[in-house]
Amino acid sequence: MKNNFFNNMAAIYFLTLQFFQKIFKRIEMFAGYLTSQHGPALLNGGNGLGVWCMVQRTFQGMFKHVVQLFFGVHRFSSIFSCLGRRFSFDMYHLANIIPGLKPFKAGSLLPVSILAILILCPLPIFPQEPGDDPFDEVLLEDEGLTVTGTPETTQQKKTVTKEEIERINAPDMATLLQETLDLGVTRYGGYGNQAAINMRGFDSERIAILIDGVPVNSTMSGDFDINKIDLHSVDHIEVIYGGSDSKYNVSGALGGIINIITLKKQEPGLRIGGSISNTAAMPGAFYERSGEKGSPQWQDLVDTQNVALNAAYGWKKFSVMANIFANRAENHFLYMDSYNIKRRKDHNEVWDTGAAASLIWDLPDNYSKLLFGGDFYYGDKNIPTSGTSSIAGIQEDISTRQNLMLDMPRVFRDDLAVEASLSHNWANMGYEREGMASSSHNQHTIMAINRWAWYPLAVFTLRIGGDYRYSYLDSTDIGYHDRHDGGVYVTAEYAPVKQVLIIPSIKAVLCSSGTAPVVPVPKLGFVWHATEWLTFKNNYFRSFKLPDFEDLYWVGGGMFGNPDLRPEDGWGADLGGSYRFKNWATLESTFFVQWTQDSIHWYPAGTIWTPQNVGEATFFGLDTKVRFEIPISLGPIKKIVPSLSYQYLLSYLLSYGYTYDSDKRLPYMPMHTIGASLDIPWKSGNFLISGHYETLRYADTANITELDPYFLLNINVNQKIGKNVTAFGVIRNILNQSYESFDDYPMPGLTVTLGIRMHFE
Repeated sequence: MKNNFFNNMAAIYFLTLQFFQKIFKRIEMFAGYLTSQHGPALLNGGNGLGVWCMVQRTFQGMFKHVVQLFFGVHRFSSIFSCLGRRFSFDMYHLANIIPGLKPFKAGSLLPVSILAILILCPLPIFPQEPGDDPFDEVLLEDEGLTVTGTPETTQQKKTVTKEEIERINAPDMATLLQETLDLGVTRYGGYGNQAAINMRGFDSERIAILIDGVPVNSTMSGDFDINKIDLHSVDHIEVIYGGSDSKYNVSGALGGIINIITLKKQEPGLRIGGSISNTAAMPGAFYERSGEKGSPQWQDLVDTQNVALNAAYGWKKFSVMANIFANRAENHFLYMDSYNIKRRKDHNEVWDTGAAASLIWDLPDNYSKLLFGGDFYYGDKNIPTSGTSSIAGIQEDISTRQNLMLDMPRVFRDDLAVEASLSHNWANMGYEREGMASSSHNQHTIMAINRWAWYPLAVFTLRIGGDYRYSYLDSTDIGYHDRHDGGVYVTAEYAPVKQVLIIPSIKAVLCSSGTAPVVPVPKLGFVWHATEWLTFKNNYFRSFKLPDFEDLYWVGGGMFGNPDLRPEDGWGADLGGSYRFKNWATLESTFFVQWTQDSIHWYPAGTIWTPQNVGEATFFGLDTKVRFEIPISLGPIKKIVPSLSYQYLLSYLLSYGYTYDSDKRLPYMPMHTIGASLDIPWKSGNFLISGHYETLRYADTANITELDPYFLLNINVNQKIGKNVTAFGVIRNILNQSYESFDDYPMPGLTVTLGIRMHFE
């Protein structure tokens, strides 16, 4: 199988060629269909003339020239409906959801989406001023890392900035993403416990986690403990929703991508900083496990402490940065058990520490950069066997990461750019529990990535790249296994007119083990800037994920892996729009549909549990956010920033014999998620109040065990004291609501965090 992995590399470009030939044939024929069937009607509208001219040029003339230039295709004879069959998505039962709606296939969403935009939004196309082109590529980036990516993407994308990270004062990455983007989080308790992020109905095992553009998901389990990342080392976080990503083209991103950027070029001079904080869990009377009433434990007022130090120095050609952190978390908070009796959490203490460093060197050509980043993490954790159990195991986590990257925005010629990286990850997790044999899981991952970008025309960019990963695992429960996987991709970015961007892409995924050694993963995206303040985005994509080592090879405890598992597969589409009114109001909304099959779930066969490709589900959702910046004049306060977000997710579990009529939801995926915030900034600080609400969730596939809805209300205050010191305070869960994020694992009630940040230059 390893030989097949390398032999298959030679066939990839042929598969890519075939795919793009078919894509462009179908799009060209669809343009002909629009011309014959809808051209006259569109021409009769006042603004329809400009719109139709744009569409005609987009889908008929220019595509033909691009295809002829790169693929030598001169004849187009297929009909566009074949593309719909390629992106087929059986939504027959949607008629049962929305009365009066006829069954359709997702492939038909493409012409429907385009026609709906043209008919409902016959808006004039405003020419932009020179230098205001949203598709301009920034080849030289003086402010930190330049990733060879798309400046304007077709995907739904959100960013958490350094300013937001500091303003939120979150204890870990999961809390930060929940409070800034209202992402779903499933946690097994307080600080240091396992936390999973949910995006569009998919959990962390099906979300690609990247650090500086390099995937870090575990080959053993598929997920990544994002709480190992020190927030003080993060410059910003980039979140791309859905499986449509054509910027990084990594595998396993069914629900989306979270890219954590830590590398940033430092300004000349020395900067030293740090922070220290204490989190208090509110003490009170409670009942011991023996049934006796316990008095308030005042030591809980110093339940959790965090200390962080950082230093950075910048020269003209070099810059370095280093930081270190340490946490002590007793996790001794009060909660209500299933009998509505107040208890105190115990046997869940966590001590951890870590460090990170980076080096950025501007090479002699003044454009290229050599970047190095690395980090270390150590955690000593007491992990209860269940959320309320007094029996705990000792878990020891150690991990390191090193990444070397070469970024050349201009290589050989001005219209060619390249980015290459080589990284190594090592992680070891040891677990001991009294009366049980200890276990150890030692894994190494080496990954190489190469991305090229060519700008032959002002309206056309060609991106070619590939990645290779070698994974090695030595585990007590899984044994010794290794795997080669990776792939190559081709992405075209074409702007037939200034307001339109079209991005077809295909990646061929390769693997040295499993039943699918070569799998094509196509994607197609559109952006239309209808006006300077209104933008539409549309994507169609295949999602794909290889099985993990746990699913393939686990042995022990009455559980056995299945080496014949197929990869998880699926298709999806989304349609979104964003509206900006001047500089004080923005509205973004995205509708998405997705279908997955062959999802891997452990299934009992008699007394033996084994994983099978029995999972199938469909998802329908809407993600909407509105944000205002309202100018006012009230002393030092010059504006207020309210925002509101709403996420709707209708999931249908179609496994285990369930159908649409069974009306079963995926576990831990709420139908409604609402977030709201009010930020009141002033020159030296800000006041932020935010809320997060999730409706009913189910803890099992039969939808029997229910988790009650919950609402979290938080208050955050930052205030500068002089030039170099900022004091902050946070009250989380101010309503002291008792809730569970994961079944039988209670979450903290009201907590108060007080701290200071220092920064000296």
